[in-house]
Amino acid sequence: MIRDYRELDVWRHAMDLVEGLYRITREFPKAEEYRLTSQLLRAAVSVPANIAEGNARASRRDYARFVSIARGSLAETETLLVLAKRVGLGRPESIDSALSEADRVGRMLNSLHRSLEKSDL
Repeated sequence: MIRDYRELDVWRHAMDLVEGLYRITREFPKAEEYRLTSQLLRAAVSVPANIAEGNARASRRDYARFVSIARGSLAETETLLVLAKRVGLGRPESIDSALSEADRVGRMLNSLHRSLEKSDL
């Protein structure tokens, strides 16, 4: 049984995604610092933060709710990445790589959410 969120693969991959996005956004124009860059990083950081917070909650139902919030933040992150690519911010191959990692995290979050929902019967 996993007792610490830092042992969760989904949390580790979400942290990898955030780390990669910090590298990607360093290449964004300075004019985007308080616009897309800020919003993208806030949304991405919310993913592992909500996984951690949910894991620390007393009930599986609360945990599932925080995993659901993480899924929403991930969808926002993916949308902002697609927008960044469409408007020519960052290198397309870097953004595509981040989108692939986001997809992986999303599948892992969905699986975690399903397992938490099942156990709450």
